[in-house]
Amino acid sequence: MIEWYKKVVFENYANFNGRARREEFWFYNLAGLIISIVLMIIDQVSGLTFGVAKTGILGLVYGLAIFLPGLAVSVRRLHDINKSGWFSFIVLIPLIGVIWLLILFCKEGDQSRNDYGNDPKNIFDEMDEIGKE
Repeated sequence: MIEWYKKVVFENYANFNGRARREEFWFYNLAGLIISIVLMIIDQVSGLTFGVAKTGILGLVYGLAIFLPGLAVSVRRLHDINKSGWFSFIVLIPLIGVIWLLILFCKEGDQSRNDYGNDPKNIFDEMDEIGKE
């Protein structure tokens, strides 16, 4: 799980190209949720909160830091099922949009090459392309 998180945050910080497997997407989100909960607890215990809603400073800084990699992995996840990253705006449709996007994120990716690249599950795709122009 941590390997996926490091891959998304450090190696692909703002990479909107290519495809992301379900495993990469969901492990990144799970690790981010766990880190957010820990930071929220630290904020509450240490009193590092502000405003009426008692927003935590550490949680806010962390949220801002991972916004771009989270958006990038979401776009790459949509690419894996051959959908444009712009398709993520479907969440703007009340209730139905969120459910629809969640279903798309759970859907298995294309088994072969699509408009956005090779299948990330198939490690032999590059070898198949050798000698082809």
